[in-house]
Amino acid sequence: MNICILGAGGWGTAMALHLHRSGHTVTLVPRRYEVALSLASSRENTAYLPGYELPGSIQIAAERAPALMEAEVVCLACPSKGLRELCRQLVGDLGGARQLRLFMVLCKGLELESFKTPTELVGEYFPDYPCAVLSGPTFAGDVAAGLPGAITLALQEGVPDAGRYQAAFSSDAMRVYRSLDVRGTELGGTLKNIYAIAAGLCDGLRLGDNAKAALLTRSMHEMTQLGVSLGGQPATFNGLSGFGDLIATCTGSWSRNRSFGQLIGEGRDPEAILEEQNTVVEGYRATRCLFGMAAEKGLQPPILSEVYAILFEGKSPKNALQSLMARELKAE
Repeated sequence: MNICILGAGGWGTAMALHLHRSGHTVTLVPRRYEVALSLASSRENTAYLPGYELPGSIQIAAERAPALMEAEVVCLACPSKGLRELCRQLVGDLGGARQLRLFMVLCKGLELESFKTPTELVGEYFPDYPCAVLSGPTFAGDVAAGLPGAITLALQEGVPDAGRYQAAFSSDAMRVYRSLDVRGTELGGTLKNIYAIAAGLCDGLRLGDNAKAALLTRSMHEMTQLGVSLGGQPATFNGLSGFGDLIATCTGSWSRNRSFGQLIGEGRDPEAILEEQNTVVEGYRATRCLFGMAAEKGLQPPILSEVYAILFEGKSPKNALQSLMARELKAE
């Protein structure tokens, strides 16, 4: 299968390595021309995924249009905040993409202004093409190294050859499970970043293992309730794109969202941390989006609300903890 990956961050680069090992023809297209030149010459993504050599048979393209001409699947691996602009640019690039059959979303998050999911944005610009999403506990370094893992592939109902795409993205090291709950899969991949910030706050405040275990348990409960209220299916949040991604992102030392929360718990200012980051902390924008979506439905999810208060209202993590612990007692 010929696959074009738009975006050469850590996850896009790791997916290129995974798909190459699986026997596919892969073209990786960085967003910036100078990054394409660097990758083509050094064969290593030193900025976002250092330590992994890109084989010469992985093509590096500086321009999108030529890379799209033979592509059957286009993977969108940009940060979620840049997806609309990428779609706008792609409109003029698809004239020669006669083999294109499927868009595959690799990014997680919602558009701040519209609260649209990535597949909804893609559908707005490309209604004639089916769109799928890959989501789950997939640390880019582990995928790049070929370590074993599993992930959810959510496709819209009626997508032709769904099983073929599932097989194409699977390998001896990556087990792909298929789902029809595209919205729930995307919501799980967005919500878990918010709770990873909360988990990092626990680490930064040195609250101990008991507190973090309790937080993860209640986060799972809240994520499921909120996700179902927003249109997802309950079973999805118990799967890889919900529970699996939540555990990985809340506990992994590599997690940008968890590390972000930890620094805040240690006393750092959220905006100052973001200014120093080379990579995107998706949970920051996700918190604003999901808080707004919950408010529109009259919902007040306690953990999400306290994370929002810390990030956008200046509430101290210690006061947020006190608010959570002082809530009215109830049955589990």
